[in-house]
Amino acid sequence: MTSAAPHQSILDKPFVLDLFAGPGGLDVAGHALDIPSLGIEWDRSACLTRYAAGLDTLHADVSAVRRDAFESLPPEINVLAGGPPCQTYSVAGKGAGRKALDEVKKYIERLMAGDSDEAIDKDLKSLSDPRTAMVLEPLRYAIQATRSPNRDRRPYDVIVLEQVPAVEALWDHYAKVLKEMGLPDGTKYKVVVDVLDTETYGVPQTRSRAVLIARREGLGEPSLPAPTHRAYEAKEWNRKADQAPSQVHQPTLDDEDTARATEERRETGDRDLEPWKSMGEVLADPVGTHPGRRTPFLVRSNYGSSGIPGRRGVRTDRQPAATVTGRISRFVVFEHLNARVVREGARFTMNEAGMLQSFPPDYPWSGTAQAQQVGNAVPPVFGAHLLSAALGLPTPDPDVLRKPWQPATEEQRAKLRSHGCGDAGTCTAKCPRPEDQAPARSSARPREKASAK
Repeated sequence: MTSAAPHQSILDKPFVLDLFAGPGGLDVAGHALDIPSLGIEWDRSACLTRYAAGLDTLHADVSAVRRDAFESLPPEINVLAGGPPCQTYSVAGKGAGRKALDEVKKYIERLMAGDSDEAIDKDLKSLSDPRTAMVLEPLRYAIQATRSPNRDRRPYDVIVLEQVPAVEALWDHYAKVLKEMGLPDGTKYKVVVDVLDTETYGVPQTRSRAVLIARREGLGEPSLPAPTHRAYEAKEWNRKADQAPSQVHQPTLDDEDTARATEERRETGDRDLEPWKSMGEVLADPVGTHPGRRTPFLVRSNYGSSGIPGRRGVRTDRQPAATVTGRISRFVVFEHLNARVVREGARFTMNEAGMLQSFPPDYPWSGTAQAQQVGNAVPPVFGAHLLSAALGLPTPDPDVLRKPWQPATEEQRAKLRSHGCGDAGTCTAKCPRPEDQAPARSSARPREKASAK
């Protein structure tokens, strides 16, 4: 089911709580829609980026906030959103991902049946990877809102979740219990779940996401956002995985002919959609401090093509980017000197990498591991479509996110950090310590594929 005009907002004053908020993709989407948000994020560098961008943030462990500081959250929050860590749900390998899915489904049912937090937490300690339990946090927040002694706080009206396609099975189970069992206080939701392709919403990259949108009963049937752009046809564009750069020729005429033929084969229903956005379209013109990248180019990804692990892929500037992950800084860019000669050019800057994720130009990436921040983020344009559909708003205007981002002033950053960390200039004892995260970062990246939030 997809959204359709006309639109009418289901909430007078939406306010988003963004769990696992990262550097701000969903919050930037909210900004474009004039929707306030509060993000909770563990990683110090991602928080520095958020402060620099002017985003309200708690530098904290999502679980710890729920346990120890839930009542300090603004009671007017009525939209719960987030994308929990996904690494332990990979379906590749020897079945560990499948086992994790089955384990979490049992915990979902126990939570909805009203099992105590103490009993759940005790049993969760037996999990081989603590991150497996993180996917339960949105549900635990939803339940916690029903237990609050604050009369101004009530169950969330809307829930929006997104993750890698492997998590769709868990979102389906979320949907089942939210619709049939309801929260322990009896609150039930109408829910839709599906896997969506971000290029069909104007994001200049191919990236599939498992999405859940829920509305509290009485607020109408939820719907998924209607596509605004055509799907990328990988078959027409794939190239040999091991082709050497010197053997790759400029594809001008062939690619144009292929694109034209593809257009002619499209079904009538797709002809009202805009073409998917290419890397060249997004990066060509100067904007803000971005100088523009007008020379035709090829990109060889470090990890694969079209999300298929184990196969390096080459794409032209006329195609959308492969899924942007923390390895975006390793992508090799080749520029065309003429129809037959290419040379290795400058790799993508963090500004360009962010633009391929649909972040505004000049977004203030800060701290360390910036490429990982970019790769883990929710694409803001996609996030804007999700929030708009969830809240009954009109289709968002992507041009709002193509204007250079105005960073926060030093005074604003200090105020945000004082709220988020407890001090205007540094982290404090209440902030998470990287060494407390388990497992350690060096072992957090799965071998099967790169993680992308």
